[in-house]
Amino acid sequence: DDVDRAYFAVFDGHGGVDAANYSATHLHVNVGLHEQIVKNPAEALKGSFQKTDEMFLFKAKREKLRSGTTGVSALIVGNKLHIAWLGDSQVMLVQQGKAVTLMEPHKPERE
Repeated sequence: DDVDRAYFAVFDGHGGVDAANYSATHLHVNVGLHEQIVKNPAEALKGSFQKTDEMFLFKAKREKLRSGTTGVSALIVGNKLHIAWLGDSQVMLVQQGKAVTLMEPHKPERE
């Protein structure tokens, strides 16, 4: 279609790099192929995080891998910014020199 899109992501592996590398390799593909990417980019991000997690869990079980990752991604669609994150990774947006809060950080005491 004629809509400009841009995707950015950062992963922070825990207990090794396997999950972070896997996510960096597969999450953007799952986002791009998600059936809701055009109509509902936020749902495409959420669903793709879940699918990528399920895919890695299958691989980890099969190969006896023991790592995890946090992750944060930004998807720009036209003039809209969609953010998805897992764990304690965070995004900071600076607008005209001032930080704009986009998310509440993960804390153990939060539900």
